[in-house]
Amino acid sequence: MGTQTVNTTATPEQLRAFTAQLLEDLDRLKGLLESDGIEKGPTRIGAELEMFLVDRRFRPVRSGPQILERIQDARVTPELGAFNLEINSTPSELAGPSLSGLENQLLEVLSSVREAAAELDVRVALAGILPTLEARHASLDYMTPSDRYVRLNDAMTALRGGAYSVFIKGVDELALKHETVMLEACNTSFQLHLQVDPARFAMVYNIGLLATAPVLAISTNSPLLFGRRLWRETRIALFQQSIDTRRPTSDQRFSAPRVDFGRDWVENSVLDIYRDDVARFRAVLSAETEADPPDRIPKLPALQLFNGTVYRWLRPCYGVAGDTAHLRIESRILPAGPTPVDQVANAAFWYGLLFGLEEAIGDPKGQIDFDRVRENFFAAARHGLSAPIEWIDGSHRGARELILEELLPIAARGLELAGVDASDSQRYLEVVRARAESRQTGSEWMLRAVEAIGGDPVAPWAQLTEAMIERQAENRPVHEWDLPRKQRRSIEERLDRPLVSHMQRDLVTAQETDPVSFALHLMGWKQIRHLPIEDTDQRLVGLITRSTLFRYLAASEEGGSSERAQLIPLSEVMHRDLITAGPDVSVGDAILTMRSHGVSSLPIVDDGRLVGLVTERDFLTLATDALFGRGQGAATTSGRRRPPDE
Repeated sequence: MGTQTVNTTATPEQLRAFTAQLLEDLDRLKGLLESDGIEKGPTRIGAELEMFLVDRRFRPVRSGPQILERIQDARVTPELGAFNLEINSTPSELAGPSLSGLENQLLEVLSSVREAAAELDVRVALAGILPTLEARHASLDYMTPSDRYVRLNDAMTALRGGAYSVFIKGVDELALKHETVMLEACNTSFQLHLQVDPARFAMVYNIGLLATAPVLAISTNSPLLFGRRLWRETRIALFQQSIDTRRPTSDQRFSAPRVDFGRDWVENSVLDIYRDDVARFRAVLSAETEADPPDRIPKLPALQLFNGTVYRWLRPCYGVAGDTAHLRIESRILPAGPTPVDQVANAAFWYGLLFGLEEAIGDPKGQIDFDRVRENFFAAARHGLSAPIEWIDGSHRGARELILEELLPIAARGLELAGVDASDSQRYLEVVRARAESRQTGSEWMLRAVEAIGGDPVAPWAQLTEAMIERQAENRPVHEWDLPRKQRRSIEERLDRPLVSHMQRDLVTAQETDPVSFALHLMGWKQIRHLPIEDTDQRLVGLITRSTLFRYLAASEEGGSSERAQLIPLSEVMHRDLITAGPDVSVGDAILTMRSHGVSSLPIVDDGRLVGLVTERDFLTLATDALFGRGQGAATTSGRRRPPDE
């Protein structure tokens, strides 16, 4: 395409010029389609595997740029988050041993990344959403240094006109506002590419939309976000909301999100999708490009840059290899992990369904309502294998039953039609079958693992991530994974853990305008000794302890004003000069802080806002182990006196 440099501060004139170039690129694409200027075969596939990088505490670590310098492999590229990297497979023909070739390539490059990461005391985790992620990891401090990413964040946020809102409800509930697009970096995916004959593009794309629900249902691997149990594939909801640039509009007007499933079937060609996107979305990035030589196939740089800022779950892609143009369908629905063998099994199922359903039903357009297919997709994201699915024949079945009873034979036939080696087809589709029969997807294993680890006073996210990484190293499919056991850590390990994994998150609080009687009742009902006082923006302004409250009430009773005392606002009674800690402070340092200041509780504050609380009672198990000589570090907690306020 010549050279292309993203403008870091695009002016209105530059955006207008870019839009004109975008329209010209669409006209060029139209000409290529009409003149048979786009390759019709062979069928090629490719994949992109994103990953998380974690430190020895299994938290995100910003080591992506350093690892890239060490491995010097063009197949590994940076991502939005500095705690992410991406592997790009070399394209290959689908016919033959392509699937095992893809798995071997992923394993090879993944091994190189792991070796380079180990030199920095960093490990690699494959998950749609990392269990140890916290909202603070989605700050600009964790963004990969890049003018393009900075410009994208600025442009998207300007379109939004303020903070992004996220609301996801599952077993638990998450509601938050966030200032940047970095929430997008909390998602990692396994993206599949399929080169398509331009004349068949509309039909194959429509079949791909129909197949998204069952393929996603069997592949879920993202049930957790910021300590909450949400959708089986929470990544779908998070990604859509994390870069939703729409502003509130009249309830009579429809406005499409940049991350979307689509609103209708494709009628004619890939131009239907591109034109719809250009009509709906403003260009947020511009670039200065050199014109393509007239005697070569155009690379359509403006269209490619624009297409990279619109995130359909099935995205059309135009590309040029040498002097040959081609069209691809990029599936963005699948999460990273649990293992390369699982991911290639998911790929086999998707590719097989595309070819098998083409023979079995043809174009689904006109055979099933598009809205039903869209509902199927989001049901699969919410419920995984338990999702209800309305199929092409009008039947209503659970995703698991549909896969086992009907779709696996169709996928096997599709791989046969595509010329995939029978041994590859059998091996990978058997992984899909075993996963469906056992009901153990990556998401189900994570949720069961949390229950198995439960009972430890420390939140299970770090241990869950550690267990996941250990099993990924063996590359055994997830349906064969055993559950982790609750581990008894040494005192040193437990003292070294961050407070975020130990603190109370479900807090009872009051405000400084509340009466003393309100605090008295709350502490009695909930059997708590410490009551944080916060303002309406969840900023910590004070703390009430039970003993302080009782002493105040006793003094008031002696003075004959006990009834009036219970109506006094908490602002007159609460402690204001507080000792606090951040969520990254270690348990050991927190204990020393509480001891040195003579306090029995430690509010956990992040950017001024109360996010948690630890008390002496939370450290009781740790202190008991130290006193009875289990592990090391007894001197840290033994011989401790109760602070005077309790």
